[in-house]
Amino acid sequence: MKFEKLTDFLNSLEPAYGVKGADCIVTKNHEVVFRHMTGYKDYEQKTPVSDNDMYYLYSCTKVITCTAVMQLVEAKKLRLYDFVYQYLPEYEIMRIAEEYDPALPGFPKRSSPCRFAQNQIRIIDLMAMMAGMTYEVTSEAIQEAQKKTHQKGSTRELVAAIATMPLVYEPATRWFYSLAHDVLAAVIEVVSGEKFGNYLHRHIFAPLGITDDMVFALSTSQKKRLAAMYTYDANQNLVVPCDYDESYRFTENYESGGAGLIGTAAGYSKVIDALSCGGAGANGGRILTEETVRMFSVNVTQGQALEDINRNAGPEYGYGLGVRVKMNMKNGRGPIGEFGWGGAAGAYLCVDPVNHISIFYAQHIMNFPAAGEKFHPVIRDLSYEALGV
Repeated sequence: MKFEKLTDFLNSLEPAYGVKGADCIVTKNHEVVFRHMTGYKDYEQKTPVSDNDMYYLYSCTKVITCTAVMQLVEAKKLRLYDFVYQYLPEYEIMRIAEEYDPALPGFPKRSSPCRFAQNQIRIIDLMAMMAGMTYEVTSEAIQEAQKKTHQKGSTRELVAAIATMPLVYEPATRWFYSLAHDVLAAVIEVVSGEKFGNYLHRHIFAPLGITDDMVFALSTSQKKRLAAMYTYDANQNLVVPCDYDESYRFTENYESGGAGLIGTAAGYSKVIDALSCGGAGANGGRILTEETVRMFSVNVTQGQALEDINRNAGPEYGYGLGVRVKMNMKNGRGPIGEFGWGGAAGAYLCVDPVNHISIFYAQHIMNFPAAGEKFHPVIRDLSYEALGV
């Protein structure tokens, strides 16, 4: 295995694009076959990137949330085709905005002309981003709940408030990126009887030997471990320092199933390594059965919904249970059935259950299209090239 090309590419990201720090881990059959850290974790560029650094994982959280959902499906406490209102009653009667144009900025308001939805939202619709919801993190409902609870509202309280906002599409008809996985976090709490974060620690992180490396709220000592956050300034074509973006943490007690986790690259890699190896970690801890893991490799979208995700993830990918799913060999390397996603600050994950390979890449730059458009496909393809797959 020769990873020189991947190493050179990662080292080129700072001079070519201004990526100040990055970490990349590739595993195969539970073995870390490649690990390269480049750059610095601080704005002063004095402290090199290390194994101890923590990152806002943002939407990489979704894969872990859906893993938790599938654990409950395995335990027969939940079914994919159950209606969401069976667990969250406020989702029984939903409204759809009569006029919504995705080409225009903004989302419908409560006062927008609406009709009643004909389809009930199912658990699988939440997982597949086909619930018709939006990703409006500053909606009237959220702001009101924040004020009412004095910024201390629970996941369950905020998700109940989100249900009062109009949908933009009939459930199960279109793919539209949304807060659906946040709703799944509330479902997990109701079904398990545990706080969402506690559930993840007890049933996913602890079995894999992940201790304090995956959290929703940072301790004082963990804050010192955060990698410096940057943003891309399109006007200057520069990567510049910025404040940490906690827009997905609606209140002090809110735990976002779609974007809330903060963790280390090594900690996250343990989760996707387990998924790439039939649901069991390198330490022998099992989080899912192999049969269930295979379900992540199945595309859910079809028709208009498939066209929607193709525009987002490319013509080779559909969307399944909270992940993009490789459906054909039109572009790039990797087998049919490879799955994964990315995060708002540029993180990337790839799970290959066919060849038992996982890839995780972490950086900390918001609003940076180059990460998804250029970095992630190259990291994937150079990893496979080095592995000879």
